[in-house]
Amino acid sequence: MREVVRLAAEECAPSAREVLAGQGIPLERPVSDPLIESLQEALRSFESLAKPVGLLADISNPDFLEVYRGEGKNETGTPLQAILPKAVRLTLFAATIGDEVSREISRLFADGRFELGYLLDAVASCGADHLAARLEQSRHGRAPEGTVFLRYSPGYCGWDITGQRKLFAALRPEEIGITLRESCLMAPLKSVSGVLVAARPEAHRFKHTYPFCAACADKTCRERIATIGQELASAPASGRS
Repeated sequence: MREVVRLAAEECAPSAREVLAGQGIPLERPVSDPLIESLQEALRSFESLAKPVGLLADISNPDFLEVYRGEGKNETGTPLQAILPKAVRLTLFAATIGDEVSREISRLFADGRFELGYLLDAVASCGADHLAARLEQSRHGRAPEGTVFLRYSPGYCGWDITGQRKLFAALRPEEIGITLRESCLMAPLKSVSGVLVAARPEAHRFKHTYPFCAACADKTCRERIATIGQELASAPASGRS
């Protein structure tokens, strides 16, 4: 099945506190009024400019294995490599909040409005993550009984960024305005892509002790895994120890 999903900007907009937390500002730290005002302006700009859209397409396990192999540059031993044999459904995805937000960020920096440009960039990054999470949530009702969907993307968890090329060839997200640059970065810049994997909760749980985990700055996989809930928390860990 192939499906285009369009959302309203406010459905993907992060909260002010979430944006601040993403910039390393703890919830309990006082924030100046001028910063809050600029952040609120950035949030309003996002809601007026963002045009969130996503594309989903189911793919068979054998066909995805070919996509995942990519150009043969993945790390040896990855979480997804261990999870795939346990997967019962796979869905490729790509999503973007559109190009207007990126153009506004560039305009703000060109005009010397650096604080607002920086904050809008942070809001847009959070918004793109929210969009990916929305697509993931949209599949939960279609997960086979006893399984949950979780997303994985090229450039993370040992899946080399060059994997974008085979992913794009299989998914063809140009339909919703997303293209791939020579560097494997997507355009518009605030876009996300990857695969949604339906498997039993315990299959998604892995320890972040792979060699490449040490170089990961944000470890967002921990947050995604945490959303699975108590069933995952009580399941035995698999993978490296």
